[in-house]
Amino acid sequence: MPWLEPHIHPLPHQGEGEVYKEFMPTLTLHDQVLSLKKERKAVILAHNYQIGEVQDVADFVGDSLGLSQTAAKTEADIIVFCGVHFMAETASILCPTKKVLIPDLEAGCSLADMITADALRKWKAEHPGAVVVAYVNTSADVKAESDYCCTSSNAVKVVESIPVDKEILFIPDMYLGSFVREKTGRKIHLWPGYCGVHSAIPSKRVVELKREYPKAEALIHPECGCLTPEMMHADQVLSTEGMMRRPGLSQAQEFIVGTETGILHRMRRQYPEKKFIALSEGAVCGYMKKITLEKVLWSLQDLKYEVKVPAETAAKARVAIDRMVAING
Repeated sequence: MPWLEPHIHPLPHQGEGEVYKEFMPTLTLHDQVLSLKKERKAVILAHNYQIGEVQDVADFVGDSLGLSQTAAKTEADIIVFCGVHFMAETASILCPTKKVLIPDLEAGCSLADMITADALRKWKAEHPGAVVVAYVNTSADVKAESDYCCTSSNAVKVVESIPVDKEILFIPDMYLGSFVREKTGRKIHLWPGYCGVHSAIPSKRVVELKREYPKAEALIHPECGCLTPEMMHADQVLSTEGMMRRPGLSQAQEFIVGTETGILHRMRRQYPEKKFIALSEGAVCGYMKKITLEKVLWSLQDLKYEVKVPAETAAKARVAIDRMVAING
C-alpha cells in the first residue's frame, strides 16, 4: 500500500496500490478522508477510544453496540468501522446487506480473545441448564454459543431479566461480572478474563487523585481492576456512554475518568467548560490505536478490509443480541 501524500487524490474506481496524481490545491489528510467518504457514499463510525483525529472525521462516535445499531439504521452501503474486530463483526451481524470495513485487521481485542467457542461449549457442559450471558466484547462465534449479550451499561438489567432459579455463566470479563454479581446478588459463575488496559488501573491511584481533586467526581468503567466493593457504591460506575452523559447531569466541574484515555478527546470537546483527569495516563489500548487517519483513507480507497460473518453464525449470534435489545427496550 503506497503512502498517500497530501497532494495525492485517490480515485474510487482504482485498485489497490494505484493512485492518481493531479495538480490541485494541497488537501490535508482530514479533508482527503471527508472527500473520499462523500464519493464512496460511506459512513465512518468511531469508537470512543479511537485517536482524536479519527473521531474528528467520523459521522458517529460512541460505544460498540450503539455504533452497530447506528450502522443498522444508516442508508449508506459502506460502513468504515474504526474500532476493533469484534465490533465490526457485530455491525456485520446487524447489517448483513452492507459492506462493513475495518481499516486494520490487526485491531483485535485481548479480552475477546480470552474465550473461544470451544472453551465456552466445554464450560456449558459442566453447568447444564445454565444461562450464558456474553459481554459484547466477544467474537461472533462465542456470541453464537450464548443465550444473551450485554454491554457494560445494561449487564445488570439483562441478568435481572433471567429467572432467579437459573445459574448464570458470565463471559468473558470477571470484573464486569463481579460488578453485576454485587449489584444483583445472583449466582454467577465468572470466566477469568479481563481487559489488560482496565485491569491494570490500581485502586490506590483513585485515592491519590481524589485527594488531589477533592471536588472531582470519579467516573469508573466496570471493567476496571481498581473497582473495589466500596467503590461500587460510592462512585459513578458507568459505561463509556454513561460517562459521556454524566458531566451534563452533574454539578461537578472536575471529573476523574477511569477508562481508556481516548474518551477524553470527546469529553473535552463536548464539555469544554469542565475539567477531565485521566485516572491512568497509561490506560491506552494499543489495538484501538492501530487505526490511523491514513488507514481510514486507504480503507476507503481500496474498500478493505471487509468483515463478514458467515450466515449460520450470524443468525445464531443475532438471537443473543436481539434478546438483549428487547430487554433494553
